[in-house]
Amino acid sequence: MGRSRGGFTTKIHLSADGRCRPLSLVITPGQRADCTQLKPVLEEIRVPRLGTGRPRKKPDSVAADKAYSNGSCRDYLRRRGIQHTIPEKTDSQAARLRKGSRGGRPPSFDEERYRKRNTVERTINRLKSFRAVATRYDKRGYVYLGTVTAAALTIWLRT
Repeated sequence: MGRSRGGFTTKIHLSADGRCRPLSLVITPGQRADCTQLKPVLEEIRVPRLGTGRPRKKPDSVAADKAYSNGSCRDYLRRRGIQHTIPEKTDSQAARLRKGSRGGRPPSFDEERYRKRNTVERTINRLKSFRAVATRYDKRGYVYLGTVTAAALTIWLRT
């Protein structure tokens, strides 16, 4: 548990597929920044193949909100060859424009792909429909991670 504006809280960082099913989960204290958890969330993705072969670890594309709009997140996604759609923060946009031609080009932004980002929000809402996940009565982080994982498994079994 970590301190945030509302008191002691915990954040659930996750990735979801197109059918609002969680692919990977990471639990952090409430004060931890979102952008620091992009790499751990993406590295936990394991999608088994139909038949033989290693599980798939790289998503086709990533759509994230402005919390993930920094250079290190974009560089990580570029290095792994993952297409990404992340809106640019207004303060970084103003800084880029202030630099003029030295500021570089704005990052590409695909509005059609960004509209599909709500699948993550809907996945979080599905997880929060479980009372134990929404209220977080568990004192220990690993117990809460087990509770969230059990809720995620239930979502997978229902679909």
